[in-house]
Amino acid sequence: MRIGDAAAAVGATPRALRFYEQRGLLPPPRRTAAGQREYGPDDLAVLRTVRDLLALGLTVEDLRGIADRLPLLTGRPPGCAPAEPGARGPGVVGATVVERRIAALDADIERLTRLRDALKAGLAGRGDPGGGR
Repeated sequence: MRIGDAAAAVGATPRALRFYEQRGLLPPPRRTAAGQREYGPDDLAVLRTVRDLLALGLTVEDLRGIADRLPLLTGRPPGCAPAEPGARGPGVVGATVVERRIAALDADIERLTRLRDALKAGLAGRGDPGGGR
């Protein structure tokens, strides 16, 4: 299937698929004789996994570090029959990638909480407890 159909099948855009390829999340796809990208079922499975992991809060940079293992997360090694609908692969993302993302989120939460508290204190110091509403 060509890039437009593959993108539609995974809820992305052709531009996103080219971006994932450029950033190393996907190996270069097969090409037709005319040079067009061609995606198969294994490619779509990896693309769905990439989309799922990004939706969970991992970043493209997080996924670059485990790009070679993304096919394992599809629940079907390359070249195998499709997994049962809804089936998930083993947890091979790597604890360090997830732990780093959690630590970064915790740091962001802490920083934003301090900022919120400082803003509240600034408003309270001005005698405007309603926040100017």
